[in-house]
Amino acid sequence: MDEVVLYRCKTPTNRLCACGRIARELSRRGIEPTVERVPWRRSEREELRELTGQTVAPVLVVDGQAICDSRRIVQHLRWREDERQRASSVHRRGGSASVG
Repeated sequence: MDEVVLYRCKTPTNRLCACGRIARELSRRGIEPTVERVPWRRSEREELRELTGQTVAPVLVVDGQAICDSRRIVQHLRWREDERQRASSVHRRGGSASVG
């Protein structure tokens, strides 16, 4: 996986908000993102507006793709994990199959 960047609010804990939910999910999967804390005021979140057209955090940027909404981010992470597992199982089966 390329660089992963998590744009999140300034809440100091991972237990109180959707941003913390994403931080916990990434940690559980062994992914260490670059963390960018965004200002409290949505009107000051110009970087998020440029990425997504919105000012709501969290936003996860994976492989250059910005994903917003904590539910969509979790779904995307699960999908990536499923794809990785499928690819590794196909690779294992393909390596042991005989031709002829």
